[in-house]
Parts: sequence; C-alpha cells; structure tokens
Amino acid sequence: MNLLYLEGELSEGDLKAESQGGGIRLDGSTEAVSTAVLALSVFEAVLAKNPEAGIPALEGALEQARTPSQTYQTLTGLKVPIKAQTSAQGKYLDLLTGAKNDLIFGVGPAGTGKTFLAVAAGAAALKNKRAAKLIITRPAVEAGENLGFLPGDLEEKVEPYLRPIWDALEETLGLDQATRLREKKIIEVAPLAFMRGRTLKNAFVIMDEAQNATVAQMKMVLTRLGRDSRMVVTGDPGQVDLPPKTQSGLAHALSILKGVEGVGQVTFTARDVRRHALVSRIIKAYDADAKKAKDA
Repeated sequence: MNLLYLEGELSEGDLKAESQGGGIRLDGSTEAVSTAVLALSVFEAVLAKNPEAGIPALEGALEQARTPSQTYQTLTGLKVPIKAQTSAQGKYLDLLTGAKNDLIFGVGPAGTGKTFLAVAAGAAALKNKRAAKLIITRPAVEAGENLGFLPGDLEEKVEPYLRPIWDALEETLGLDQATRLREKKIIEVAPLAFMRGRTLKNAFVIMDEAQNATVAQMKMVLTRLGRDSRMVVTGDPGQVDLPPKTQSGLAHALSILKGVEGVGQVTFTARDVRRHALVSRIIKAYDADAKKAKDA
C-alpha cells in the first residue's frame, strides 16, 4: 500500500517501487527516485518511533523530501499550534500573517486547508489584537440545493452552510471561547447577502466557497473592505454550483486582479490535500477526466 502510494504521487517521474527480499527496488527518473529514497528514509525514522504510522506519515515524509530545507510557518496563541504541512500552505500562511497584502486568494481542491488556515489566521488575529472582529461569509449555494426547501427562519436555513466554519473555529479556539465570541458579535458568520451595504473596518474578513458567488456578488464583497481590514477569499474553481452559463465571480476576480498591488494568491493542488490519502487520487482522476473531455 505504501509503495503504491509513492508510485501514484511520483507518477510524473514514472516511479516503480517493488519490495524485494527485505529491500525496495526503485526505478524511474533520477528526480523521482531520489525523492522516493529521501521520503522512505524519513518514513523509516517515523516507523522506528511509531510502528503503526501509515499513509498520513508517508505523506508528510514525501512532502519533506520534496522541500527538504523548507521551514514552515506556525500559528501560535490558539487552542493548539497550527503548522503548515506543505510548501503551498507555508506560502499561504506567510501571506495571511504578513503585512504586504490586504486581499489574499486561496484557491484549490477540497482538503488542502485553504479555509481552515484562513479561519485559524483570523482567530489568531483576534487573539493577538490585530483585528477587532472576525467576519466570515459564504454564498448559500450548495450542490443544487435551495434554501427555500430547508426548515426554519433565515438563520436556521443558512446554518448547515456555515457549519464547516464553526467546526474550524471550535478546533482553533475551543467551543467555549468560539461560542462567547459569537455571542458578543466579535465573530460573525453570515451568508453573503448580509454583507451588502456594510463597510468592514478593523476586521479580518473571510469569503469562503467564493466559486459560488456571481461576478456582481464578488464585486460587492470585495468593495466592503474598510480601513485597517484584510480579506481572504477561498474557493475551488472546479466545484462551481451556480446555474449554467452564470460566470463564477471567483474566476473573474482572479483574472482581473492578477498583478494588482496588495493582492496575493496561492493555488493549491491535489498534492496539498491532507484528508484521506484516497482523496488526492480521486481529485487527480477527476482532473484527468476533465482534461480528456476538454481535449476531445
């Protein structure tokens, strides 16, 4: 299983890994073989301390092999320290905690940490008094569902859409503190429609699932940015749930704001996925299928 994982992750170098008489034979490009050797060496050291370590540990070893000299950023002051696990996550945290960019785009597939790290950075900004409020918003559009068919008032209707945000806040701040800050309106999680007409001052603002915002909605949110505030926009351009022929505001914004001073961007790939190891392979399979359909 571990060798199959290595072959899949280093397939661009045609890596072939076989277990032979207690050893491992590696074939492929020079770069793929050297990366695999380093990853297996790191993984072996992990196994010596924890014989039960599996694919997640090998994922970390492979990432370390790909960027052996990289020291990743760590967010402190939270319930537990939050550390970047890939070079893309490290770059993302640098942007989130640096002073150069007040608008940051984090785009890529599910499971890459783009939303969680943005929420963690926002929580850290609150704890360190670099922001007076943490405001998180997302479009109430999901996989063809309609709010009108959900029970309850508007707040109850949008709660399922906002649940992943509260999960991240509870993990970074703890349930009690996240609840207290929510009750005091220091943390606000709301659907996109609630942003209209506001100016967001001295706040850390996160717009999540931005691929499901229209061009008009994206412009509306981006122009809410007030004095002493910064905004993080996250989304997956490959998972747009808008009606057919409706342009995604995320793709449009990425296009027209590229190179604009004060705007930073990190693009995540399947390599940055930190969920079940199978998720990365699923994403790659869908990407390959989409490319095949496009080329046909």
